[in-house]
Amino acid sequence: MTPCVFVQIRCTPGHTYRVAEEIALREIHSELYSTSGEWDLLMKAYIPEGEDVGHYINERLLDIPGLERSLTTLTFKAF
Repeated sequence: MTPCVFVQIRCTPGHTYRVAEEIALREIHSELYSTSGEWDLLMKAYIPEGEDVGHYINERLLDIPGLERSLTTLTFKAF
């Protein structure tokens, strides 16, 4: 089963649209939302089978200029 993760993303002020555009260009997300509150974006992604979640996120997402901080939540099939 392909793991699903949610990544909350905080951007440096004025960079949210550029970060969102870069995520879209990289095609690493299933869904991407702008959010209110402490985090600017919420990304839903399915990690390819056999990939390490940490490496996948670090190598494909966290090098985007203007991305300040992230919080990744891994989901588990419980029901």
